[in-house]
Amino acid sequence: MDRPVTMPDLLSPDAVLACLDATSKKQVLQDMAQYAASALGLEAHGVFDVLWERERLGTTGVGFGIAIPHGRVEGLTEVRGFFARLAAPVAFESVDERPVDLVFLLLAPAAAGADHLHALATVSRVLRDAKLCEDLRTAQDVATLYRLMTTATTAQAA
Repeated sequence: MDRPVTMPDLLSPDAVLACLDATSKKQVLQDMAQYAASALGLEAHGVFDVLWERERLGTTGVGFGIAIPHGRVEGLTEVRGFFARLAAPVAFESVDERPVDLVFLLLAPAAAGADHLHALATVSRVLRDAKLCEDLRTAQDVATLYRLMTTATTAQAA
């Protein structure tokens, strides 16, 4: 990419879930894989397998109630993101051992190269903002969640 990756590059309004009802890490990943696969025209089981294999290498629970599961998927042409606020926090084997309630799923083409890493850095930087995370946890609807996620980039990129 010629310019830095921004959250609006990664996230579309229809890629946000306000109240994902899952009770385990595996169910979060299964549900997110199903949602993403449906939106992208991919096979849900294949997306889940990529995510689960990545989790086996080490948790994507980055701490502070946040997880950023990610992987490279065959058949994808661009890096895409999906955000979910969970109905209730779930154990995610996070680095700080806190349960997770904010999940940003990042999928990249199998041959994405550095684009995948740039997108991961953008998501990580945006979700490092404690005030933003607090606002995401109290937002009332999908539109507000999307607005918060996509306008955060401008402030974070400065």
